[in-house]
Amino acid sequence: MDERAYWVAWVQVRGVGSILLRRLDDRFGSLEAAWHASPEELQTVEGLGTRKVADIVEGRSQLDPASLFETHLERNPQFWTLRDRDYPHLLKEIPNPPPILYYRGVPDADENRGVTPTVAIVGTRHPTEYGKRWTRRFSRVLSQRGFTIVSGLAAGIDAEAHKACLEAGGRTIAVFGTGVDVVYPHANRSLYQRVLQSGLAVSEYPAGTQPDRKHFPQRNRIIAGLSRAILVTEAPQKSGALITAYVANDFCRDVYAVPGSLDNANSRGCLGLLSRGANLVLDEGHLLEMLGEMPQVDVTPATPTVSESVPATVPPAKPKPKLPPNLDRVFAAISGEPTALDVIVEQSGLEAGIVLSSLAQLELLDLVSNLPGMRYQRL
Repeated sequence: MDERAYWVAWVQVRGVGSILLRRLDDRFGSLEAAWHASPEELQTVEGLGTRKVADIVEGRSQLDPASLFETHLERNPQFWTLRDRDYPHLLKEIPNPPPILYYRGVPDADENRGVTPTVAIVGTRHPTEYGKRWTRRFSRVLSQRGFTIVSGLAAGIDAEAHKACLEAGGRTIAVFGTGVDVVYPHANRSLYQRVLQSGLAVSEYPAGTQPDRKHFPQRNRIIAGLSRAILVTEAPQKSGALITAYVANDFCRDVYAVPGSLDNANSRGCLGLLSRGANLVLDEGHLLEMLGEMPQVDVTPATPTVSESVPATVPPAKPKPKLPPNLDRVFAAISGEPTALDVIVEQSGLEAGIVLSSLAQLELLDLVSNLPGMRYQRL
């Protein structure tokens, strides 16, 4: 049976995400072998205790990989698993890539291998004319220079970036927080059709998945993961584009921001990024110059030294705030000492994508600090 059937089946087992799937695949050599492993064998996998193994065995017993795969293919004929050679190389290198990446459109082998340079352009859903104009200018010149433009097909900056790229004859990738057959917002349906003619739409969610608020912060890590650099052209302080920028920084990708007026609330997010060390962009030539210096090497985050990861003093913790359930679980998994991402994922019991988006939101709330090496600490 197709090995991909077991990837599809494992994803249906509750509590099994990309990090655990990689461990299962590494431990048993294939997810088919992992599927048939005994409870005792499963307990040899890092992070799997007796209770977790019991839950996995119970969930596994209710699924038939062969029939599930046959049904799955009817609506999802095009997808890559982490084992597939064509799975995008850059995305595979992040700590929590989607185990399955669905797509529609025209795949590009060089792009998937990381040969073609990719830049994400993101920003607010309610841009000013200033934001629209500079988004179009940057997208157009990058497309003409052979860059693939990545964005989220959302209203506002995302749509402007996709449109300008297509008008310049370039290639663009739209990352969905829904199934690749569900266009949101619906007003961008004609733009979606244009993207598919020469570019790609991708999602970690199967066909038919409808809009859900918690999906969109998670998809931001895919936008960052597919890109060698992220450009935020206009964003207010609470913009989801900032989550993309923070996650990109965790992935050791370059972050660029366009400055704006202090009188413009839509510029506050970009100005905040610049104050935290993002690269200031002055114009198209300046951006191209900086991108030309971008290293074309392995982008796996480096392991921090003790001096990098442990601050000299630990500030007193703030009183625990009232948070939504997912944020509360993630916040509870972080201590006053630097805590690794894997530990937070394991202790919170949430998918890695949910954890990353929650961490970005906690940063925006000034509740946690992001340290080198994918470590986090309470403020």
